[in-house]
Amino acid sequence: MPVRRLLRPLALLVSVVLALTACGGGTQSATTGSGSEGGTLKWGWTLPTTWDPVTSSAGNDVNALSLVYSAVTRLDDTGDAVSGLATAWKYADGGKSVTFTLRAGLTFSDGSPLDAEAVRRSVLRGRDQKDSLIASQLRGVKDIEVVSPTEFRILLDRPDYQIPNLLAGKTGMIVNPRAFEADAKAVGAKPAGAGPFTLTQLVPGSHANLDRNPSYYDVANIHLAKFELKTVSEPATVVAGLQSGQFDVAMLPAAQIDAAKAAGLKVDLIPSLTVRVLDVNNRIAPFDNPKVTEALKYAVDRAALLETSGFGVGEVNTQPFPKGHLGYNPGLENLYPYDPAKARKLLAEAGFPNGVDIPLTTATPEGLPEQVQEQLKAAGIRTTIKLIAPAQHTQLVYVQHNVALAPDGFVGRESPLQALGVVYGPEGLMNPGRNTPKALLEQFDRIRTTPPDDPGYAKAVQDAVAIGVKELPNVWLFTTPRIFARSPRVSELPANLAVQRFDGVRVANP
Repeated sequence: MPVRRLLRPLALLVSVVLALTACGGGTQSATTGSGSEGGTLKWGWTLPTTWDPVTSSAGNDVNALSLVYSAVTRLDDTGDAVSGLATAWKYADGGKSVTFTLRAGLTFSDGSPLDAEAVRRSVLRGRDQKDSLIASQLRGVKDIEVVSPTEFRILLDRPDYQIPNLLAGKTGMIVNPRAFEADAKAVGAKPAGAGPFTLTQLVPGSHANLDRNPSYYDVANIHLAKFELKTVSEPATVVAGLQSGQFDVAMLPAAQIDAAKAAGLKVDLIPSLTVRVLDVNNRIAPFDNPKVTEALKYAVDRAALLETSGFGVGEVNTQPFPKGHLGYNPGLENLYPYDPAKARKLLAEAGFPNGVDIPLTTATPEGLPEQVQEQLKAAGIRTTIKLIAPAQHTQLVYVQHNVALAPDGFVGRESPLQALGVVYGPEGLMNPGRNTPKALLEQFDRIRTTPPDDPGYAKAVQDAVAIGVKELPNVWLFTTPRIFARSPRVSELPANLAVQRFDGVRVANP
């Protein structure tokens, strides 16, 4: 199977964590006790926008969906595609077909067979269903042939060596055909997968209760009997929630790292693909003027934003991939230094000598949005914060495309081309303006047709990044790790760039 490192050697991951520690974060030593077999883990995180990977509208959903679904492949800790439901794959026909071999005896959580035919129907549903949000990633799939109950062949309309990585995320999560063929909409609240857990109770906006799935192919490595996914409504109360037992593990704001340590909690900084960004719709005035979007890129002080809103935990970044990722282009590091005078000059050249007035749309005004507002003011970009409900964000920004400027975070994707397609592609969820330069589309083809073990592969990805950063309006700010606080009763969490997993995690008895 073709293999390619998304990150340079593992030592780089260690250096990333050490850099984060030097910036004001830090990791305490994880507990090494074996804990007990069974027990319940209460995870303070977020519920997914839907439990259906085909209609999921947030990249962050992959973390919750991975609890109930298995994908064709998985990414290892360095970003390689490795065995998931499939144990092997092989390309043929110059990259226009790839044959996968499934594990024998796979079943969905309801006991029905997860065979090559089920995979074929599930993946083609992602390509063909009218409201699918992963359809653009599967456009090149002409058909899927069932070779045997444990083998299927994906036929492509052009060479595409990104398929194994692509199928490690939501695009490759296999949904039981019995469920979606009976009632596709019901899957959004009743997931039908073959993951490590099964959903037993869902209270929208509050929590989801799950039980260990005894038919999961790697169930021997799942030590938790039950799992509770609980929404964190007030990030400022996370430490108190962990102390009281409301959570066992919870997403922690960087501002609370010291408080968590002082409370005797363990703190994990897990390197991730997440980059904070200002989403800009260049079909909405004044951002339909390229000089205005360029001015915006010079009007933000990324280092100050990282220090104030991120409490120094992370790294300044001007592009969609973090340092160390094969797509990270070092030539872009100092492309947009903070320069409000240059921003004002660009606004004047765009026909706005007195500056511009625009709304800044957000569900959480405190922190980054308010700091961005202050910085932009110095460059002549006057913003009024427009508050929306968290549930409206995806709909307004990425579905209806009627928001001009909004702070957000890009969670990254399993395939480098998939990631670039999301932020820069003509159907990209995080490209609300839907503008993609011809040169970038040509570069996408170059990435797609280059095997990942080719010496020119990394350069192909980096060249695409350069085009996107320079010609499209997204304003990249800084990378952030996943920050978790956990009870000392909980063993160390696995470190995986793309998704938070709970393989091997144990909870000791109180």
